[in-house]
Amino acid sequence: MKKIQAADGDAYRRMTSQELREKFLVADAFQPGRAEFYYTNVDRAVVGGIVPLDGPLTLEGGKEMACEFFCERREAGVINLGGAGTVTVDGTTYKVAPRECVYIGRGSRNVSFASDSPQAPAAFYLLSYPAHTSYPTTHATLEQANRVDLGSAKESNQRTIFQYICIGKIPSCQLVMGFTELHEGSVWNTFPPHTHDRRTEVYCYFNLPKDGVVFHMLGSPDETRHVLVREKQLVLSPEWSIHAGVGTGAYQFVWGMGGENQVFNDMDHVNVTVMQ
Repeated sequence: MKKIQAADGDAYRRMTSQELREKFLVADAFQPGRAEFYYTNVDRAVVGGIVPLDGPLTLEGGKEMACEFFCERREAGVINLGGAGTVTVDGTTYKVAPRECVYIGRGSRNVSFASDSPQAPAAFYLLSYPAHTSYPTTHATLEQANRVDLGSAKESNQRTIFQYICIGKIPSCQLVMGFTELHEGSVWNTFPPHTHDRRTEVYCYFNLPKDGVVFHMLGSPDETRHVLVREKQLVLSPEWSIHAGVGTGAYQFVWGMGGENQVFNDMDHVNVTVMQ
């Protein structure tokens, strides 16, 4: 497991593009045949990519978390960004199609991931936060997600939000997780931007157009910066930072939050006229 230390709300203002990428971007989490994890200072979130090929890959604990097994004091959300696969938790196997979700509850000891076919491997994106209580491990299909349609074609931000781990759907200790799909012709996500001092957030961009990129904005509203994001790359968003992006075409992204509450709409909207 690697570590990534996001910069604070003052230091980022003086950083070069490369320094911003080193502090906020996870560029190489999805590696064929491997499980790659990053321990962050963003509410002690762990993020990672798991791409099984010929055999299963297991979820292991580490010194960073001072635990015997990964979910000893943690919960985790997993969304499959690749081909069909399975997630096995303490002897129960869940068949996970593309864009489906598995919530793994605190106390789950033996967790492994496999692909149905190494020629079309699964690509499991994992986000984990500490948990003080346990909830049941749960699998959800796309049809079981809470669907919310937002935005408009006129504003280039028409999008559909699929909420998996949230109030009223899969219960959790603090993790909130789902993904957003931009409609054809729309390129802006979560715009106008917002902050929420009570929660941190992580974005994982996927299904970008071929050779497409997203300009992900971060920082204080009065001192914005951006990082260039490509397919299956992750951006950390501390509680003080905005998080919004514009792409070269329609795309999708997994969002996940942890913090004081689980109210999806608990956000502080930014007046774009004062942004710089």
